[in-house]
Amino acid sequence: MAGIGAEGWGGLAAAAQEAIRQADVVFGGERQLALLPPEVTARQVAWPTPLVRALPMLLVKTPGAHKVVLASGDPTFFGIATTIARVVPGFDLTVLPHPSSVSLACARMGWAQQEVEVVSLVGRPLAMLQPSVAPRRRLLVLVPNGEIPAQVAKLLRERGFGPSELTALSNLGAIEGPDTAGESRVSASADEWPANGFPLHAPHGPQSLTVLAITCTAGPTPTRLSRVPGLPDEAYENDGQLTKRHVRAVTLSALAPEPGELLWDVGGGAGSIGIEWLRTHPSCTAISVERDPERARRITRNAELLGVPHLQVKTGEAPAELAGLPTPDAIFVGGGLTAPGLLEHCWEALAPGGRIVVNVTTLESEMLLAQAKASYGGTLAKIEIARATAIGRFTGWRPAMPVTQWTAWKAAE
Repeated sequence: MAGIGAEGWGGLAAAAQEAIRQADVVFGGERQLALLPPEVTARQVAWPTPLVRALPMLLVKTPGAHKVVLASGDPTFFGIATTIARVVPGFDLTVLPHPSSVSLACARMGWAQQEVEVVSLVGRPLAMLQPSVAPRRRLLVLVPNGEIPAQVAKLLRERGFGPSELTALSNLGAIEGPDTAGESRVSASADEWPANGFPLHAPHGPQSLTVLAITCTAGPTPTRLSRVPGLPDEAYENDGQLTKRHVRAVTLSALAPEPGELLWDVGGGAGSIGIEWLRTHPSCTAISVERDPERARRITRNAELLGVPHLQVKTGEAPAELAGLPTPDAIFVGGGLTAPGLLEHCWEALAPGGRIVVNVTTLESEMLLAQAKASYGGTLAKIEIARATAIGRFTGWRPAMPVTQWTAWKAAE
């Protein structure tokens, strides 16, 4: 597999050029294949749509002893190399990378690549950007067309980050010539960015890949959404079925999310536990199970608003709705504990070395937790929160309903 940049054949290393010359067949997108010179005599196969389902048959069954896949930039960076490794296991793949769009963008901006956060909006919802917006952060956002930067600017304005500086970089690596367009660049604040679309002339048309470099700057009243668990309760649309802020922070601490782990959030309510689990790291996954259809729809809206639209929401009764779900690394039960067999099902489903956290507020449920501790071990804790409220001309403490929390870790095999 060879990466190629906008400068085309001349920008390839000698090893990549030789591999392509020796190929019997070259796969790639139409834009990449168009960059090959006449001296490349291999059969050229443009990727079909949809691509993923066709990959195994194309790569394995297409005749030819020497096959080359042509890709933009570094094929392992949001690229097709990782897709091939996933959908065609065991396929013998050698990667000859080219500088990625991120490397080129950092070079143009003079930014340290290791200090920049990268967000791809290519085939992904705009909401994926939400968790990355924070004062003084430098972001590189991969966008598929000239319309997305205006939407990004709008998101920043709505979050109170209107002064943020945006620089759109297109056709990175291209060399300007008599018949070719070079790189293009435009900068403006989010407040000043045109609402009617991308102000650049895109050298490859409206679908040209663009890198949007953002220096986040907060205005006077920004909406700040920390990745540390315990977002304000007001951040969630809810009908009262919400794990409150301070209890939520303690609960996420007990769940102890690690990158790449899966959570079951049973009795999702407003979705806050699953949402804040996902916000701890982009590789985390979560499934929220909620029996009430309206609450399930509300969870989806909250996940979108808070930047984790990939939260899976299943509507139905637990434990029946849990059947067939992927094995979780952690389980939170925030409702429905008295359903027959729920706790036993969750414990059996939990991965070895996983943990379960259950919050309850009633005496009947406390009795179940005492039995669970006797059966599975773990710890019990009482969480009591009081808030200062007005009492006439004075201020006093008003206690919230105490929460009993059981936490247990399943022994590793």
